[in-house]
Amino acid sequence: MNTVAATPQAARALAEHFRAVRARSLALAAPLSAEDAMVQSMPDASPTKWHLAHTSWFFERFVVGSQPGHAPFNADWHYLFNSYYQSIGPAHARPQRGLLSRPSLEEVRDYRQRVDDQVIELLQRDALDSQACHQLLLGLHHEQQHQELLLTDIKHALWCNPLQPAYRDDLKRSTGAALPMRWLPAEECIVEIGAPAWPAHPAFAYDNESPVHRVLVPAHVVANRPVSNAEYRAFILDGGYRQAAHWMSEGWTLVQNEGWQHPLYWDDSLEREFTLGGWRAIDPDAPVCHLSYFEADAYARWAGARLPTEFEWEAVAQSLPVQGNFADDDHLHPRAFTGESANPAQPLQLFGDVWEWTSSAYGAYPGFQPFAGNLGEYNGKFMCGQWILRGGSCATPAGHVRASYRNFFAPSARWQFAGLRLARGLA
Repeated sequence: MNTVAATPQAARALAEHFRAVRARSLALAAPLSAEDAMVQSMPDASPTKWHLAHTSWFFERFVVGSQPGHAPFNADWHYLFNSYYQSIGPAHARPQRGLLSRPSLEEVRDYRQRVDDQVIELLQRDALDSQACHQLLLGLHHEQQHQELLLTDIKHALWCNPLQPAYRDDLKRSTGAALPMRWLPAEECIVEIGAPAWPAHPAFAYDNESPVHRVLVPAHVVANRPVSNAEYRAFILDGGYRQAAHWMSEGWTLVQNEGWQHPLYWDDSLEREFTLGGWRAIDPDAPVCHLSYFEADAYARWAGARLPTEFEWEAVAQSLPVQGNFADDDHLHPRAFTGESANPAQPLQLFGDVWEWTSSAYGAYPGFQPFAGNLGEYNGKFMCGQWILRGGSCATPAGHVRASYRNFFAPSARWQFAGLRLARGLA
């Protein structure tokens, strides 16, 4: 849902959407024990319990807290579960979130229920003004982002456990075959990139997606599908991790210092990979994932190609339906193309399966305006040292992404479901 309440019918729809998103987070956490839910395996990840609490804090602070006379459910928790909103107050250090044995998981679930009850009661009373409704809708998209992080973070934590248990042993599996890689031509054109600024425009988009602006996209070709596991394995076997010529300087330093030899979660035999369903044989036809930007870029150089710019990616995606292997399909892992037929003129698996690294640094569009007030810290303050990914993944909730959606991570990040698609310029 991408609009805010303006009528009783819209308020009811917003309430149902709120219930569904909140229930989904609890369902994702259900396979985990209380011990699982407090584990933090690295500074970039967060415990499941923290995700459940932080998303509730967001609604309490920006929706319930908009009401006159609201008393915090627990004032100390504003410090514990604030993430990075310095304009609101200090926050518990991110690398130390795994130390929060208290409050308990049961207390966090109770907190969620109390916040949920309050939000629903306010919607039923039509007590939320337009600004609070906008913040409620933003909070739902924010929680969907954390649903994906919950999955990527617990996957890393379980992999770090010497027992390497599965998150779930009942995840769907499917087989398919990667079509031969083909190059799809794109003529030079001027493209409108981005989304209209929300909430002035009713359709939801994050502030970093706006404003709409025109970009000259040179003539180029783009691959019809993401790079597969088999293709990436060929790069490894050809000495890809042993040849500095393929790598950005910082990436090569990481390869040397961290001992990278293959994607995160692959075993050294290059035959198995750790998944949310436990160890499985690598599907050679499925898109390769858990690559850093440096690995994606190195592969592209080895292949005599490059990564597409985010504008090249969006220009292609604008005309396609947002369909793919998302978290709702319950595979929670990239899968090979399973369609019986495909339009040879259109790219495959552009949405879902794996986030696709682009060659574009994360920066502001011309005329960028952050969200008003405290929420201005949501995206703009991270526009330094990050790279853009597009398209969503197998862990992204369906309906959460769009052609203009800009994800971003540090170029060294590997624990996200990130892969790549190749592009080439035309001489």
